[in-house]
Amino acid sequence: MHEVLYRLQAVLQQRRGADPQSSYTARLYAAGLDGMLKKIGEEATELVMAGKDNVPERIVAETADLWFHTLLFLVSQDLAVDDVLAELERRFGRSGIDEKAARSST
Repeated sequence: MHEVLYRLQAVLQQRRGADPQSSYTARLYAAGLDGMLKKIGEEATELVMAGKDNVPERIVAETADLWFHTLLFLVSQDLAVDDVLAELERRFGRSGIDEKAARSST
């Protein structure tokens, strides 16, 4: 199922050099780091609000928006879906408490 993430990643990579007048994605890239991070923050807030409203369709839609904008940011940083999947795999089977403790000690 995650093949859709790879397809989206490919589109996002292709649109990095596109004309911001003709592509929403290119417009996001043109906004620079601050613009992309602001958009991620907005989408995360919208997801929180959808969660508080407990409307499943909105929760799914806002999660998709957050994932899209997060993946766009990853691509802008020359990172990939596989980088995130590898990190999730590394954490799999490890206690969340232990994982958090390991991160805060570094």
